[in-house]
Amino acid sequence: MSRFHFPAWVNTLLPVMAGVIGVGAIYATGLLAYAVHPLTTDVGYRPEQPIPFSHALHAGKLKMECRYCHTTVDKAAFAAIPPLGTCWNCHAGKSAGGAAPTAVSVHTDSAKLQPLRDAVTNGQQYAWRKVHDLADFAYFNHSVHVNRGVSCVECHGRVDTMEVVEQKKTLSMGFCLTCHRDPAPRLRPVDQVTNLAWAAPEGKPEADAIGAALATSLAIHPKQNCSTCHR
Repeated sequence: MSRFHFPAWVNTLLPVMAGVIGVGAIYATGLLAYAVHPLTTDVGYRPEQPIPFSHALHAGKLKMECRYCHTTVDKAAFAAIPPLGTCWNCHAGKSAGGAAPTAVSVHTDSAKLQPLRDAVTNGQQYAWRKVHDLADFAYFNHSVHVNRGVSCVECHGRVDTMEVVEQKKTLSMGFCLTCHRDPAPRLRPVDQVTNLAWAAPEGKPEADAIGAALATSLAIHPKQNCSTCHR
């Protein structure tokens, strides 16, 4: 019956195996902690832009529509980053002929906007620093979401209250799947998508009902197929 007994040298492997398992457990725990840490997911990332721009002022106080600057958000996969000419529409300070200030010109002598004036005068463009940056292997189409009642708020937070835009959501695969598995609570009337302060009159129960009705009318179904985002 000795052939069914483990040889004595196997006993020396026990502490080695215990050590390997222990190190593996510590490594896996550390890897998971690193993966979900805000510094890894960029939550809280708020870079200073080359020209200061307050969304709290423009989108919040002045109620400027998101699509005035982000012109392709409901038409293309990417939300357009405005050229300096868009800023110049309001901050030029002079008419097309270069004479009197135009009726809509504001803060034409602001020191903060001197980089804007210099860039336009010299025919330059500034590279805005990207805040929300998905990995290249993840496909995301802004127009598909916006035209189905998914508000900017769901991914970007209340941008209309931010002096400096920062990343509020993880934008991780788990974040996307949470919405795709149950989209109805995150839907609103399409004409309210860019109204970041929108709330259903009766609160969450009505918001859920509106979302469920929209999901039905727009034929939105839970999707978890890998090819939806990885193409």
